[in-house]
Amino acid sequence: MNRAMKATALSTLSLLSLAALTACGGDSGSDGDPTAGKPEAATSGAAQPSPAERLAKTMVTEPEVGGLRVETTDEKFLFAKSPDEVTTDKPVCAPLALAMNQLPLGDPRADLTRSVSGQVESERKTGIGYTYITLTSYEAGGAESAMAGVKKAVEACGDGFTAKSKENESPYDSVTAEKVTPAGDEALGFKSTLTFRDVQHVVHTQVVRSGDTLAVYFSADGMAIVNGRPSDAKPSPTVVKAQNAKLA
Repeated sequence: MNRAMKATALSTLSLLSLAALTACGGDSGSDGDPTAGKPEAATSGAAQPSPAERLAKTMVTEPEVGGLRVETTDEKFLFAKSPDEVTTDKPVCAPLALAMNQLPLGDPRADLTRSVSGQVESERKTGIGYTYITLTSYEAGGAESAMAGVKKAVEACGDGFTAKSKENESPYDSVTAEKVTPAGDEALGFKSTLTFRDVQHVVHTQVVRSGDTLAVYFSADGMAIVNGRPSDAKPSPTVVKAQNAKLA
């Protein structure tokens, strides 16, 4: 592989990782989190759940999304393991890079990511791939600050940006704000375009703030990117509606 081809391949590695997850699947979310879906102890003297435990109980379960698979993500497919590993050529765009790579925004107390797969008939026509959910909890005011950073980035990064981690690079050609169904205390959406081997792909992200918790939804059709087919993948409405209901 010559240098130009290698650079192009690395530039879409994070999205190709989504294709690998689509093909291979992952560990069941219920296996990775034994507290998921279980009621809190009713004993008055019971210890209060930690922020991480609260997120685990708030994350959707398979019955709540119509039997779609809720799974953990494999670290070897991640663009980066922490926000500290990510840089952007335009610093203002950093929140978008984090949101599209399942990394927490701002200064969180805890975060949790799951992927939801398996398409219902009404969604199959739109070519929806995996929907990734990242829940993040904050101290008072932290979620509002993180949300403000995303809004600012969407407004400032319309002509695109490039995100880099230790081994990966992802260039985005454009960023455009999108209307989304109102939810929580604040909700916003944006789409990003990227080009791989002269084929354009569109990925979509939604961010919802409910009190001191953020939910970020992201979807990309990794298999279409690998196979050279144009794609336009949107977060599953079934998943978004179910998760927003648990945050309300």
